[in-house]
Amino acid sequence: MKTSFERSLFVFLLIVLGIAEVRAQSDYFARWPAGASPREVGRRVAENFLARPFDFETNPRRAYVIYPEVCTWYGALRVARLTGDRELQRRLIAKFDRFLTPEGAKRISPEAHVDFRVFGVVPLEIYMQTKDRRYLEIGKSLADRQWEKTTPDGITAEARYWIDDMYMITAVQVQAYRATGDARYLERAAQTMVAYLDKLQQPNGLFYHAPDSPYFWSRGNGWVAAGMTELLISLPRNHPKRERIMEGYRKMMATLLKYQGEDGLWRQLIDHPEAWAETSGTGMFTFAMVTGVKRGWLDAKTYGPAARKAWLGLVSRLDEKANLRDVCVGTNKGYSVQYYLDRPRSTGDLHGQAPLLWSAAALLEH
Repeated sequence: MKTSFERSLFVFLLIVLGIAEVRAQSDYFARWPAGASPREVGRRVAENFLARPFDFETNPRRAYVIYPEVCTWYGALRVARLTGDRELQRRLIAKFDRFLTPEGAKRISPEAHVDFRVFGVVPLEIYMQTKDRRYLEIGKSLADRQWEKTTPDGITAEARYWIDDMYMITAVQVQAYRATGDARYLERAAQTMVAYLDKLQQPNGLFYHAPDSPYFWSRGNGWVAAGMTELLISLPRNHPKRERIMEGYRKMMATLLKYQGEDGLWRQLIDHPEAWAETSGTGMFTFAMVTGVKRGWLDAKTYGPAARKAWLGLVSRLDEKANLRDVCVGTNKGYSVQYYLDRPRSTGDLHGQAPLLWSAAALLEH
């Protein structure tokens, strides 16, 4: 039996260690150079998104809102909330008004596809910020429809075992859990994540673009890192699948640490130093690492400097209009190293704007 003095000493040591950890984190995620604070960058990139029309407004081949718009909108909403910018928040929410009308609702795809179901993260985020149930019903219906048809092992029939799915499926199901408190949604996400980890994660912790495309493409791996992070944020410590998912997450983070460039960024093909520095994957890895350090999943002294360097590397690639440079364009699986090295680079592509906002939000969270 411990004496009362021993118990008090133990509690005191825990408090001291906790304070030291918080100080260590604040050292890595504070005192930013001019123009690099997550508050300033987050607002700039959110305003950049607000000023854009939806792709369907200018592209006659596009009928619906697309997932890069959704992911960027979600990040912008989180930044607005965390910065307390009520006016930015109001305008981001007002951007949804058209989809509350019968005509506007036709721009929300009814297709049973993970890239379209993820639309639900935005109305669910708006619901959590406003408590207006109109948004809840839209987001919840997308999460529920995703599970109308399932495989024999209980996973949505929309699952393709593409690494992108590890974010697309996870994000909408976890958001539905956050909005409703209904553990069914969390179970769906956790069960799917474990199945994908068991099937797709390679011995080094990374993920091939596809089984027949054995290349560690940056953004593809970024979707996985971001999906695991979103899930672990909400998964209770005693959840039976948490340990397996945390194992997969830490294994991935340890390998990413080895391949980070001196500029703070990761390459278009993660394990190819000759590949160009790519910012969308880097943004997703930054979000995952910052969150891991802040929540104690990762050792702060090891990963804190890497996460800081990644953020500053990203900010250095922003132009004067808050467009992120060196974003790989939309990319299907390839069958050679050269295919990935030759992919065009874009500036301001929402595949890059979105994770930059997620990273800003992660840095802003207390």
